[in-house]
Amino acid sequence: MAKKNMIQREIKRKKLINKYHKKREIIKNSIKLSQDFEANIELQQKLQKIPRNSLKCRNRNRCWMTGRSRGFYRNFGLSRHVFREMSHSCLLPGIKKSSW
Repeated sequence: MAKKNMIQREIKRKKLINKYHKKREIIKNSIKLSQDFEANIELQQKLQKIPRNSLKCRNRNRCWMTGRSRGFYRNFGLSRHVFREMSHSCLLPGIKKSSW
């Protein structure tokens, strides 16, 4: 089980990402369209004032059961430990243990 503060930090980041997504896109598009150098600098400063945790790349995938961030399977939203336990107990449909 991951630390509670790490899980809460990720929840806070998701809220910030959703909150500032449109504002960030508007500023980025206006930077691309601007021809004036001073206006471009002002727009860059506006972009820098937006919180860093609102960046989409700062989001970390976590297991929805344990909160573990490493060994994460995107298709299921689970870490490898929980995935293995659930598949052995037949809780994941269509998953079977391979053997050869």
